[in-house]
Amino acid sequence: MPSDQHQPLLASDEQETAYDPTEKVHVVGVVDDQDHFDEYGDKSPPFSWRKLWLFTGPGFLMSIAFLDPGNLEGDLQAGAIAGYSLLWLLLWATAIGLLIQLLSARLGVVTGRHLAELCREEYPNWAGKLLWIMTELALIGADIQEVIGSAIALKILTIGFLPLWAGVLITAFDCFIFLFLENYGVRKLEALFAVLIAIMAISFAWMFGETKPNMKELLVGIVVPKLNSKTIQQAVGVVGCIIMPHNVFLHSALVQSREIDPRKTGRVREAIKYYSIESTIALAISFIINLFVTTVFAKAFFGTAIADTIGLGNAGQFLEDKFGGGVVPILYIWAVGLLAAGQSSTITGTYAGQFIMGGFLDLRLKKWARALITRSCAIVPTLIVALIFDSSEDTLDSLNEWLNVLQSVQIPFALIPLLCLVAKDDLMGVFKIGPFLKTISWLVAALVIAINGYLLQQFIVEEVSGVVFTSIVIIFTAAYVAFVVYLIWRSITVSTFGFLKPNSQVI
Repeated sequence: MPSDQHQPLLASDEQETAYDPTEKVHVVGVVDDQDHFDEYGDKSPPFSWRKLWLFTGPGFLMSIAFLDPGNLEGDLQAGAIAGYSLLWLLLWATAIGLLIQLLSARLGVVTGRHLAELCREEYPNWAGKLLWIMTELALIGADIQEVIGSAIALKILTIGFLPLWAGVLITAFDCFIFLFLENYGVRKLEALFAVLIAIMAISFAWMFGETKPNMKELLVGIVVPKLNSKTIQQAVGVVGCIIMPHNVFLHSALVQSREIDPRKTGRVREAIKYYSIESTIALAISFIINLFVTTVFAKAFFGTAIADTIGLGNAGQFLEDKFGGGVVPILYIWAVGLLAAGQSSTITGTYAGQFIMGGFLDLRLKKWARALITRSCAIVPTLIVALIFDSSEDTLDSLNEWLNVLQSVQIPFALIPLLCLVAKDDLMGVFKIGPFLKTISWLVAALVIAINGYLLQQFIVEEVSGVVFTSIVIIFTAAYVAFVVYLIWRSITVSTFGFLKPNSQVI
């Protein structure tokens, strides 16, 4: 390639892709299976630990969304208010998340394109643009929570010296430094995320050891389903936090970081197998980390007068007051884990934003330009939030509830297109999901949408007042329901009758 000192803003005129061929990890031929394996056959090559290692990475980046500050806040509130009783729901919510992410990975591997690109081609222009706007809103909402989480951690670690707005700026700057690692290869960036996940695991495991939760109640909480009217809001929060719209788009792009030829059926089966294994391992680890956080706060604050007042900002101090300093103060252990969660999730949020913007709009911008645009979209509102709410933890918690609702209402705009596309015969071929998996997937999607619909309904009842505001909410709700119905109708007609958007590409 010819060298150029001034890197152009626009990339080449070729179609937007998740990864350039030179960026992909080579996975074919690393094991001596060429003489005994038909790449175009119906079977995948024998299992190889070395191959699994080469495919390991995208699932762990995807799992970060299960460990972001929004999830941690949901965990600690579930533990403080519901005790150990919702651990079974955390387990099943993680399993639901795994199913959805495996479908996303399957779509990316089989088609060689990611969900945002396919939505652009599948839907009419107006619907594609509206899906992009909804996805961007969900991403901005998640990003605000993640950046604020990092800023809170930095404020704790600097003993209050750094205000929230300064932590926001530092987090934004750090994100670009970390993404710079991508220039040295995908594996370097994946190694960084492995380190951040390890920091979270060690920090929250340390807290688990310090507080010594009741193991019997922990096991009962995982095995025995319990739910009552007092814990329904926390239950909805546990499920709602797990499914992140931008993460569904992200995983379908991340799996393309490996060099896989979609035309070779055997290689596609191999990739799906290894991605399924590594994603399961990654989400099992994320479940254990979430379990640590929930049980620590269940042990410390369940049944206490302050259980309803605990949030990200004051959680560490409450733990410090409850358990004392120790060799390493638990306040700072909490802050280190929170910082790792915030930093890792902001990077994956920026990463997802690049794919979403590039895929929906078919932008041929250089990655640094897309990262700058994506980062700016989130940092500007986050700075405003930090400046307004720096001294008010109650108001910050209230804002967090609004952001949770914002993300919850966007879930159908990721799930419905995904389920529509993975069931299309002309797109997926032999890899389309069968009737049983299709039924299970739609039931899961309906459950998740219904749960988040309940969260939205409760929020409207509690927060919306006044004739003008109520009228606006009703109008937007009607438009929202109409668009969701349209997506479901189109999914049914396309899946059943094979209708296609004119001039769409078929694989």
